[in-house]
Order: sequence, then structure tokens, then C-alpha cells
Amino acid sequence: MMDTTTTNRLTSHLADCIARGRKAMGIFLTDGFPTQQATDGLLDAIVAGGADFVELGMPFSDPLAEGLPIQHASDVALRGGVTMQSTLETARRFRERNDTPLLLMGYVNPVLRYGLSNFCRDCASVGVDGLILPDVPPEESAQLESAAADNGLATVFLAAPNTPDARLLRLDALATGFVYAVSVAGITGAELGDTSPVERYLERARQHVTQNPLLVGFGIRTADDAARLSQSTDGFIVGSALIRHVEALFEDDTLADKDRYARTADFVRALHPDS
Repeated sequence: MMDTTTTNRLTSHLADCIARGRKAMGIFLTDGFPTQQATDGLLDAIVAGGADFVELGMPFSDPLAEGLPIQHASDVALRGGVTMQSTLETARRFRERNDTPLLLMGYVNPVLRYGLSNFCRDCASVGVDGLILPDVPPEESAQLESAAADNGLATVFLAAPNTPDARLLRLDALATGFVYAVSVAGITGAELGDTSPVERYLERARQHVTQNPLLVGFGIRTADDAARLSQSTDGFIVGSALIRHVEALFEDDTLADKDRYARTADFVRALHPDS
């Protein structure tokens, strides 16, 4: 029988954050970056820094929505030998050590090659709570929704500033984890610039996303960014800023790994507006 605790772990934790009036903080790290050996320690540091959930990136050779930092991280990870199987093993080890919700984020081609049903089954078996596949639009998501539901995995759909109201309603109806509000009509790591239009878009999204938590991501680098953009959302997600931080730490040969992990935890902790 399917173990449904995975879905409950993500949705229950987000519901608890909302009930407590705390903005949920999601942190993204590419599996295998900067090395396969470092990933476990970095994931534990992210949890120690107070992340409410972790997005573990599945490296892909053509990550369409990603800016240079995450593109680079994927390239490093792939050259280091990361595969879908090794990412699932990373997830399994993470779950053995942590109860923090874990989502896998990546692109659909490797998933289809693996086999959608097999992939969702294996994700559930290692303790993954949900999936984010940015290049699966709602019009083509039926098989993903079915396979994810059969295995107790939450699904996340993305909205953008140019997403019309009717589509926001549809995304909200399909999602079972949260709706991911992309802050800019562009790629990860982009400069936010004047956030007034973004804030208006998020206010509009909040009016239409009522069945799921609404979280904002792309371009958030500081606690001030997070506070400003999460006023109308239930939380925020940081990826590229952490990748840059981690890369700098591992380029510094004077640091021991324990110091790198401690500084990563400090960096994550400082991202939350309530820190």
C-alpha cells in the first residue's frame, strides 16, 4: 500500500507556517554541486539554517528556466557524474537524517526517459514529498498528476507575471503542494529592479490562488527581498543566491568543510525576514 506520509509532510508543514504567521522559506540546491561529496553536508546546513523545505535540483543539460548560476551548477554536477539514480540516493540519505519536506526540481525529459510512473514510485520510496517540473504546462500535466497522486507526491505549478487570471485559477486547481509565483518573466538569478510591478502581480495572484499556499521565487537574494516580495504570499524560495554563496565558499581553500557548512547555515538563516 502506498505510504501517504510524504504528502502530509509538505502540506502539513506549510499549513503550520501559515497558521503561525511565518513565511515559509524554501531553499534550492543542485544535487552534486559543488561536489557529490559536499551535497549531504550542504543539505544538512540548509536545514540547520531554518529552511521550511528543500528543493533538490536534478541536474539537466538544458535547464530552460535557469540563469547562469544554476546552469553552471548543473554542468558541474553532470561532469561530476550525477545521475537520476544518484539524486534519488541523495534524497534517500537526506530522509534518513531529516524530517524537513523535500521536493525534487528539474525538467521532464530525464523523467520521461526514466519512466514517469517508475520515477514517482521511486521518489516516494526514498521519502521525496513533491515535484516541481517547470516545463510541464497544465495542458500536458494529466499523466504527471496521476502518477504523482498514485504515489502520494505533491505537485507544484508555476505562474508568471503575464499569467492571466483564468490560468491562475487553473494552476491553483491542479496544484497539490503550492503555486510557485515566478517573480519575473525571465530566468532564475535575474535582477529584481523595481519591484512595484512584481508586488502588484503578486497581489493579483493572491486573489486567485486560494486553495494552495502561494510562494514567490526567482531573484530573491536577501531578507529584504524576501520580506518585500512575500507580503502577498505565504513564503519565498531562494536558489541562485545560495549557489553563488556555496561556490565562493568552496573556492576558498583556507576553509575546512565544517566551516563551509556552518557559513551556509548562517547564510540561509539570514535570508528569513524574521531572523
